[in-house]
Amino acid sequence: MRRQFISHAISAVALLTLGALPASAADAAAGKARAEVCAGCHGENGISQTENIPSLAGQPDQFLQWQLVFFRAGSRKNEQMQPIVEEINNEDIRNLGAYFSSLIPPKGLEDKDPDLSKKGAQVAVGRRCASCHTENFAGTKAVARLAGQREEYLVKALHDYKAGQRVGGGVAAMADVAYGMSEEEITAVAHYLAHLQ
Repeated sequence: MRRQFISHAISAVALLTLGALPASAADAAAGKARAEVCAGCHGENGISQTENIPSLAGQPDQFLQWQLVFFRAGSRKNEQMQPIVEEINNEDIRNLGAYFSSLIPPKGLEDKDPDLSKKGAQVAVGRRCASCHTENFAGTKAVARLAGQREEYLVKALHDYKAGQRVGGGVAAMADVAYGMSEEEITAVAHYLAHLQ
């Protein structure tokens, strides 16, 4: 309980920090220049080719900004991200959000296990995933795009939520959803979402 309270408090501070960012037009071109360091892990044009590293292309602008703020505030922890986010300012965050959200998102790969996708679709309906992530799982505002995301990364993210290891926007809802999921359900829904076109 205390851990969940601390997680919510950190998230609230991060959200207030993001809300306090001065409003100015984001510059996607400046974001592209700043994103060169991101390509090493997140791939050219924001499409990851690296296991357990998410694709950023086509993620909602606000979602991207919040995640960067959470990393910079230390509420989301990642050894590779920490030194990078320590070097970015609020303007960089806005510009990176504008840049990655403007890119064409990854297409789902050819589905070689449609039966598993069918099970995953049933899990997504049962867990009401579309109520936050939208009907086509493209995400919106501060909610992540799931369609076409790397399959093993989706599995990792669900495990992190289930174990209470991931914080950030929507953590309470995601922890609640993931906590009750079986290993079979996690595998199936990740497969389904990763293969959406």
